[in-house]
Amino acid sequence: MKDLLEPLTALVVEAGEAINAVRCGTLCIDEKSDGSPVTQADLAADRILIDGLARLCPDIPTLSEERTGAVTLPLDDSFFLVDPLDGTKEFVAGRDEFTVNLALVVEGAPVLGIVGAPGLAQVWRGIVGDGAERLSLGRGPVPVVERIHTRPAPPAGTPWRVAVSRSHGDPRTEAVIARWPVVSREVLGSALKFAHVADGRIDVYPRLGPTSEWDVGAGLALVMAAGGKVTDADGAPLRFGTGRTGFLVPGFIAWGDPAAAPGAVDAQN
Repeated sequence: MKDLLEPLTALVVEAGEAINAVRCGTLCIDEKSDGSPVTQADLAADRILIDGLARLCPDIPTLSEERTGAVTLPLDDSFFLVDPLDGTKEFVAGRDEFTVNLALVVEGAPVLGIVGAPGLAQVWRGIVGDGAERLSLGRGPVPVVERIHTRPAPPAGTPWRVAVSRSHGDPRTEAVIARWPVVSREVLGSALKFAHVADGRIDVYPRLGPTSEWDVGAGLALVMAAGGKVTDADGAPLRFGTGRTGFLVPGFIAWGDPAAAPGAVDAQN
């Protein structure tokens, strides 16, 4: 996996450059069958990632948001999990809070995650068990690389910094957030919420509404590589590639401090 990290990062950066190139031109927006938007930027990034992964690792299948019919489920061994443009709504709105997400999943568990933010010229990446880092691009010929780590839970009486979605609020998530007596909300789009749990800017990111595997896999691996923990609402590990209908993840909580994660979270109350 260490040998793959640099070429995979280069693919994410290249996909991000293609997305940024579209921002400089005329944006064409179509609608997918589920009503979500898709642009030529999504498709351009998808082509770069799919072609690049096929060259790098021809024997490892890829599950991409834009090509869900191209895989045979369940995916029991290793596979790449790709969201070519996470946060298309943010991209269309002209905000910088969109990402390119790439994960390597082994036996149902994401073990390598890369989250690129082309609009911010930054990349977060990590391998579970080997640490995580943030790359700042555009400051010279060589990226500035910083090791990152999640931060300890705030002491009693200190606000918890909680990431909440700009576009996908839901009552179950709000019920969980309401349990913390002091909360400072940070509204963000896309997998940037995972990235900022990983680099210590955010303490916890709960989302108890359904989302898709490609929205979660890279961020999960990144948070865990940085020292955090990501579970379902009951405290159990998430599994990927099992063939759930619509590739849905029912819900999750990403904790910066694993010691703060309870054994179970009753998200129904």
